[in-house]
Amino acid sequence: MATEKKRSPVGAAVLRDDITLAIRRAVVAELAEVGYGRLSIEAVARRAGVSKAAIYRRWRSKLDLVLDLVSAVAGRNLPLLDTGSLLGDLEILLHVMARALRHRMALQIIPDLLAEAARTPQIAEKLHQTLEDYQRTIGLAVIGRAVERGELSAATDQRLAVDLIVGPVYWRLVVAGTPLRAVEVRRVAEMIVAALRAAAIGFDSCEAEV
Repeated sequence: MATEKKRSPVGAAVLRDDITLAIRRAVVAELAEVGYGRLSIEAVARRAGVSKAAIYRRWRSKLDLVLDLVSAVAGRNLPLLDTGSLLGDLEILLHVMARALRHRMALQIIPDLLAEAARTPQIAEKLHQTLEDYQRTIGLAVIGRAVERGELSAATDQRLAVDLIVGPVYWRLVVAGTPLRAVEVRRVAEMIVAALRAAAIGFDSCEAEV
């Protein structure tokens, strides 16, 4: 007996992926141009070349739209390649981060959303969750592998280690707004490795004295 094909309920909207992608791209462009406060569904629809109804079929409000965008960006996998050494892993990660943060839209959108987070709890919660996920991912991959290789102590605090990795690049590009040259990325990676190893030695010494 032939299996009957499952059909969508009569009248159910079929959400096309290409339209969803066009809307997300339009949101990114609008955020970079006018910021969250002045972002409007009308402007997003106009830029995406769709109707407002197409947006409201996917998201209830501009807040839901932006929160979904943050989730979509957060869901992208970081290229945490295993180069065989902590220095090599860090250098690749810092290059990727520097390239992403140099993008004009990132430089405009990130500070705006961080400012909006102070006024909108839902955005603050989503950004916090996103940063926690990134921190956990980087910690387990980069720091975890270094511990397995014996490059770092098992007592290394992964959270603080990731703060030390991400902080300098974010400060330089987003806060200070000055470029980070390729040759400097290598030096930053070397300094981070030296700091992490020194911290591990200090911790081991304290343990030995107890």
